[in-house]
Amino acid sequence: MANDRPKLAVWKFASCDGCQLSLLDCEDELLAVSQAVHIANFPEASREVVPGPYEISLVEGSVTTPHDAERIKEIREISDLVITIGACATSGGIQALRNFSDVKEFTNIVYANPQFIDTLDQSHPISDYINVDFELRGCPIDKYQLLEVVISLLSGKRPNIPTHSVCMDCKLKLNTCVLVAGNEPCLGPVTQAGCGAICPSFNRGCYGCFGPQDSANTDSMTEIWQNLGVENETILQAFRGFNGFLEPFKSAGERLE
Repeated sequence: MANDRPKLAVWKFASCDGCQLSLLDCEDELLAVSQAVHIANFPEASREVVPGPYEISLVEGSVTTPHDAERIKEIREISDLVITIGACATSGGIQALRNFSDVKEFTNIVYANPQFIDTLDQSHPISDYINVDFELRGCPIDKYQLLEVVISLLSGKRPNIPTHSVCMDCKLKLNTCVLVAGNEPCLGPVTQAGCGAICPSFNRGCYGCFGPQDSANTDSMTEIWQNLGVENETILQAFRGFNGFLEPFKSAGERLE
């Protein structure tokens, strides 16, 4: 019976829905999850909306409006556990590029009547407004990591999510290093693993989709790129990609301005 299972809700803020789609991509695994939890609120997948409180809330997207700043606090009040999923929710996302510019100037250029646009000056991660029980990074997230987080937290265990760099995954896959052997600019040494080293596996440099790893040495990374002849503006753009507002990527970018 649904009433006997923990209730799970999925919430959207400013985002592209890609991380919610990662949950739907679980397919067969999602059926197993639905037997363990009652998916009570997931507009991307179902019209059913069961009122809270909820045992688990998955939150995708960043806070970019005053309305959302209040809405996330309401979600926190009706949720036992809040898990933020994806770069937007954990770091502000690609839309955090606005944080380094004048939002009012943008709205005046883009909108015919900017006075009707009610937006914050910056794109904020969810943790800027509420206490978050677990953050799952990625743009998009890895579906197997999502399953690990949900199942572990329901079992009262801490999720086993890797915190090493993408370089470790490249070594495990026996990839030739695109940075050392190919002189290809790559953020792998300073980026948390999670994607399975997709880009380096196809001889492309890492773009930093999963954000900085715990011991990221961005100063050394900058120096290596400069020695490859990469201009500071290009390095700045690399650090200000999917997780540009998350330290230490944020400070690394500021030092290049």
